[in-house]
Formats: sequence, structure tokens, C-alpha cells
Amino acid sequence: MTGGPLRILAYNWRDLAHPRAGGAEVYLQQVAREWVNCGHQVTVFSAAVAGRPAEEFLDGVRVLRRGSRTGVYREAERYWRRAGAGHYDLVLDCVNTRPFMCPRFARSVPVVALIHQVAREVWRYETPWPISVVGRYLLEPRWLRAYRDVPVVTVSESSRESLAEYGLRRVTVVPEGWVPTVPAPVEKESAPTVVFIGRLSANKRPEHAIAAFGLVRRQLPDAQMWVIGSGPQEERLRTVAGPGVTFLGHLPEDAKRDRLGRAHALVATSVREGWGLVVTEAAASGTVAIGYDVAGLRDSIGASGGVLTRADPGSLARGLVELLPAVVGGYGPRARAVGVLPWAEVAAAIASHR
Repeated sequence: MTGGPLRILAYNWRDLAHPRAGGAEVYLQQVAREWVNCGHQVTVFSAAVAGRPAEEFLDGVRVLRRGSRTGVYREAERYWRRAGAGHYDLVLDCVNTRPFMCPRFARSVPVVALIHQVAREVWRYETPWPISVVGRYLLEPRWLRAYRDVPVVTVSESSRESLAEYGLRRVTVVPEGWVPTVPAPVEKESAPTVVFIGRLSANKRPEHAIAAFGLVRRQLPDAQMWVIGSGPQEERLRTVAGPGVTFLGHLPEDAKRDRLGRAHALVATSVREGWGLVVTEAAASGTVAIGYDVAGLRDSIGASGGVLTRADPGSLARGLVELLPAVVGGYGPRARAVGVLPWAEVAAAIASHR
């Protein structure tokens, strides 16, 4: 990152302390931390969190919390008009389905939008009808038109193509950030082992992974499956999961990496992803991924040497029946953790687009 210190304001509807914080919040905090390390002043504006102060510093990053899940967007503009204009050199507008519309009110400084992925099909899985139809075909296209000529950073070629379909003209791919790790070597399980990692929510389609595994067990009766994560579908999934499926809930990072290393395959069944960082994490642990040929996953699984299937449990099951014996026998595909960058390079690339 060249030039003098910058005063950077990032709008994101959740911060890392939010109970529903996910990969987007980890991403932003990592980037913000790198900016602070370079001498920049960084403020993250997000929604209020019960039990957390309205202002605090995390890793040198100033975090401001105002408004509810929906009210944060109104509070964002109010903050800019009252205390933002004239006090920042760069605004990062993090778009997580609903954008902050920073280009319409932060006109005195450069605005860079960060869009990991479009929602598109996710509307149908995460919102009821008719909101799902209105969101996909009316709201999202209208919201994104405001970013047609704004510098936009995204994390994969699939996301860039999706944004271009909405008419965005200045989209640049900056690969996902990554902390290079060399996990301690662990032995693979003696039985063919599949692992699913992610939030147990509709758009991740964990029920597809479990259904596919049930089909696999018919031909590989000693196979086992680990489900790592929690979410709104967990209780129902526990009732429908068959033999061999173990729910492990949320695991500490070390325990998660240990399981990843011991498994023979990671399954990924999301509706779409920006990239799918869990695929890279699995590859770094020596575990190949198999998953749906959808936006984001086709980028990460393709780069890591994994296997893509059609987006249905039957196709996934057939792929697993071929893959698992090959990996157990030592002649399967080799995983490789590629297609990602160190966080310092990601932070520098985003700031350079102002």
C-alpha cells in the first residue's frame, strides 16, 4: 500500500462480535487489521450487539455500533452526515445482500464496494415467498444498479461474472485472504470419512450432504460422516440423519483442522459461495473437496484439485462412491491450497482501487 496514512471507514452490517458473524466479518477484520499495521486509521461501522459497547477497539480497529439489523443502514447515513464527511479518506461499502448505498451519500471521498457474492438463488432458500421473488427480481437488481460505475472488489471469477450480469462495469477479482499454515500431519481415519463444515442453514444445503451420504452407505457400509457447525436446521437434521452421521457442533480451530486432516473428503453443497474458504482450509490439511458445480465452489474446488458434481444428492453420492476408495487407497486426487493470497496483499489491493 503506497502513499501516506489513510482514514478508512468500513460499513458492514455485522462486526466480528455479532452472534451471527461469519466469513464476511472475519474477512473484514483481517483486512482492517492489516490496514492498521500499515499505519492507517480504521473504523468499522456496524449494527448494535447486545452486551457490547457502542464503541470499542479491536486489534487497533475502532468499531462503532449503531442501529438494529435493518436500522443500521439508516444509522450509517446519519453517521456520515453528522461525523463522517471530512474525517475520512476512503469508504469501504461491504455489500451483504442489502447494500449501504454509500455512493449516494459519501460523495466527497472515494468509495470502494466489497461484494463477496450476489444473493440471487439464496433469496429462495433464506426468505419466504413473496419476499424471495421481490428480493431476487426487483430489490437486488435495483440496489446493485447504484454500483454500476463504482470500483468493486470481489473474490472469485464466478462472482465477477454474476456482478457483470447486473451491469457492474468496474469489478476486480482480489483472491480470498489466507494465513499460510502447515497443519500438523495426522493419520487418515481407517474408515472412509466425509466431513461437512458450515452453518446448518438452508442456503448451505446440509440436508443434501446428509442425503448423499445415506446413499453412499449403501455401497460403503463402513463409511462415516462428521457434521461440523450449528444453525437453524440442526435439530431437524439430527432427526433425519441415518447411521454413521455424527454431529460435532462448533469446534475450536485446532479441533476443526484435526478433523479436516483425518477425513478423506470434504463435501460442499451450498447454493452459491463467493469462494468457499473451507475448501482451501481442507486442501491445506491434505483433504480433497467434492461439491456442487455452482458459483464460487467451482472456483475453489477447481483450483484445489477437487471434484465437481451436479447440484443434487444423487450425483454427489456417485462422486463420493468413486472418490472415497481412491483416496483411501492412496491413488485419489491430491489437494492443493491455491488461489488465495496473504491478507496483507488483499488489504493493499482493496485500498489501491480508490
